[in-house]
Amino acid sequence: MLNIYDAQGQGLVRRESADSCAAAVWVDMLNPTKDEEAFVERTLGIDIPTREEMREIEVSSRLYQENGAHFMTAMLLHLVDTPNPQSTDVTFILTDKRLVTVRYADMKPFPMYLSRAEKGDARADSPMQILLGLLEASIDRQSDLIARLQGDMERLAGSIFEMKGGTTTRSRRFDVVLKQIGREGEVAAKSRESLHQVGRMLTYVGNVAVQRNDDEPTRARIASEARDAQSLADQVSFLQSRIMFMLDASLGMVANEQNQIIKLFSVGAVMLMPPTLVASIYGMNFKHMPELEWPYGYPLAIGLMVCSALLPFLYFRRKGWL
Repeated sequence: MLNIYDAQGQGLVRRESADSCAAAVWVDMLNPTKDEEAFVERTLGIDIPTREEMREIEVSSRLYQENGAHFMTAMLLHLVDTPNPQSTDVTFILTDKRLVTVRYADMKPFPMYLSRAEKGDARADSPMQILLGLLEASIDRQSDLIARLQGDMERLAGSIFEMKGGTTTRSRRFDVVLKQIGREGEVAAKSRESLHQVGRMLTYVGNVAVQRNDDEPTRARIASEARDAQSLADQVSFLQSRIMFMLDASLGMVANEQNQIIKLFSVGAVMLMPPTLVASIYGMNFKHMPELEWPYGYPLAIGLMVCSALLPFLYFRRKGWL
């Protein structure tokens, strides 16, 4: 689908007809078909990268200049409000007269920027300003995601270090906590990778602004967004460290509970060894065993087995092993 916008004052006006593509300041290609890609290529004289080309990880394939147009591809997150945000590659093609965006996901930063532009809160009078507005909206969404991650970390910390209940209940809750930690770690990894790519893209945009002799406010805005992206990336790195700490703490508590169970079995086995020895002795089938003729031989053997089990139990209790 082609969304074509013209600059009008401080805002943008959407054109319903694709014939105005050549005069547009922004052409947004959402899930474009082959025919739409061919039409834009013919009209604008640029080569639209395919979805496979957008997924290439080499820097030379993501940030490059061709025929006077600057091609920039970055991995951005969408579905940020859901428990499992997804990543998608978005290509920005910047020329002197227009900006072309190629994306295969309906991302909230795009309507967010359009809403700001309509209210006059975001500049939309040039392709560079539109590009910076879209990146700024994407960084804002990343900030919301990081704030949510921080809240999730606080709740997880409370679940881990204030866990109460019986062994069975705690074990089930540890299973849930470990899954939550794994999910939050995956989201944090995606967020960090996206922020790194946005930061690298802003560095490239800054070089483009210098080459084009853009005004100082535009360069300052690029530098500010780059600092914001780096600051958020550092914050995500801290969250990843905290996630690893909570993962280690959870695994340590699980191991400690397992050790407690093994210790109980070990102590029980040691306590049963002396009674087993007594029972084994009197279970031998020798003909001449004096105790077999004693009237009180049976209760004496039972009492001896009880005492031989009780003494190790009292010793272990005194040592604090039980």
